[in-house]
Amino acid sequence: GETSLQCISVPGHSPGHLVFFHEGEKKLIGGDVLFRESIGRTDLPGGNHAQLLKNIQTKVYALPEETEVFPGHGPSTTVGYEKANNPFIKGA
Repeated sequence: GETSLQCISVPGHSPGHLVFFHEGEKKLIGGDVLFRESIGRTDLPGGNHAQLLKNIQTKVYALPEETEVFPGHGPSTTVGYEKANNPFIKGA
């Protein structure tokens, strides 16, 4: 097809975790990195809680606030909503 996605490395949930961003539509396929008012697990082998928090703050939160995030589970959210409401990142 003609759709192009930006591949962004966001380790923390797992060492090689990737998210996929469509700049034109401001949509992010986030997998198990960021959920509505939550974050991905880091208690499994290879997970790193501090690394996940840092990568969400520096990579995911750097995207436009209107970016719609499609997590691996549950409802979609937006970067702006999570910046304002995600308790895991607010306390980081």
